Amino acid sequence: MKAVCWRGAKDVRVENVPDPKILNPRDAIVKITSTAICGSDLHLYDGFIPSMMSGDIMGHEFMGEIVELGSGVKNLSIGDRVVVPFTISCGNCYSCKTAQWSLCDNSNPNAFMAEALYGYSAAGLFGYSHIFGGYAGGQAEYARVPFADVGLYKVPEGLTDDQVLFLTDIFPTGYMAAENCNIKPGDTVAIWGCGPVGQFAIRSAFLLGAERVIAIDRFPDRLKMAKEQAGATEVINYEEVDAGEALKEMTGGRGPDSCIDAVGMEAHGTGPDYLYDQVKQAVRLETDRPTALRQVMVACGKGGTVSIPGVYGGFLDKMPFGAAFNKGLTMKMGQTHVHKYLDPLMRHIQNGDIDPSFVITHRISIDEAPQAYETFKHKKDNCIKVVIKL
Repeated sequence: MKAVCWRGAKDVRVENVPDPKILNPRDAIVKITSTAICGSDLHLYDGFIPSMMSGDIMGHEFMGEIVELGSGVKNLSIGDRVVVPFTISCGNCYSCKTAQWSLCDNSNPNAFMAEALYGYSAAGLFGYSHIFGGYAGGQAEYARVPFADVGLYKVPEGLTDDQVLFLTDIFPTGYMAAENCNIKPGDTVAIWGCGPVGQFAIRSAFLLGAERVIAIDRFPDRLKMAKEQAGATEVINYEEVDAGEALKEMTGGRGPDSCIDAVGMEAHGTGPDYLYDQVKQAVRLETDRPTALRQVMVACGKGGTVSIPGVYGGFLDKMPFGAAFNKGLTMKMGQTHVHKYLDPLMRHIQNGDIDPSFVITHRISIDEAPQAYETFKHKKDNCIKVVIKL
């Protein structure tokens, strides 16, 4: 089968690789019909997530049709159309039973690697390095799905791939980011980053009752989407004004009730701290560029909440933790508990509250994936979300 394979930093290739096989009675093989390139994939592409190996198959946002089932899967049938959560969860451990699906105790066969870096291992992830299990990803023609009886989610009749594909990751991620803000009626939420997760965080904040949502980015096309399609109340281009000062003025000096960092470890910036981060990250004295996170912590109003769906991989420098402490901020973060949100978000789609396909700007074949990574990374051609059709 064809698959998008990682061969080193800034080097992905479409190659012919062996088809996946059933390895466990709870496995399924899915013939992929749609998959996507995620902003998190760029951290792999740029070489900032350790333990990638040459030949690893990329991708964690995918869906398709079941073509083979292990003997232990009794709740699904061959031919079922399914979406695949990017977090791999067993369904039986303490974390899964308490709906903390992305913290599964049993799905990472390389738990010792994660424990060495993070103290404890969270769930295995598709296509996201050997620290998170070394699982083959979904930018391919077929994929093996472990714990399929728990992970695979059947798609109701009448919905297109484009409508439901993002239930695999970015729609639940944006929703959980907003939910973590504990939004109350009348709240103002500020969101850094108008990529796909940021767009869904905007829509989700309104679904959860926010009165104002202020979107922050530097790309006009992303700000336009945030305003016209996601529905942001106001937008800020941080290259034109100081975002923190603008937020103070827009909120009468109080600051936002909640702030969301939908950017993560490769944040862009304009000040000296950004140059500092670039240098330290380049020589591996710092793993992540937390430019956006610093701004979020300083800009958030007193007693507010900082929500972090943007991925961070290791060690951050020069964090304004005194600001968080002295303002009494709550900080919530983590990989998304995708399984928890599948039913409620599917209902929102079916009810017409949201059509997630609004974020798609590019549809390509798998052979075009290497060039699409470059286009997405450098924000060329107004690229916001790439979907690969198979």
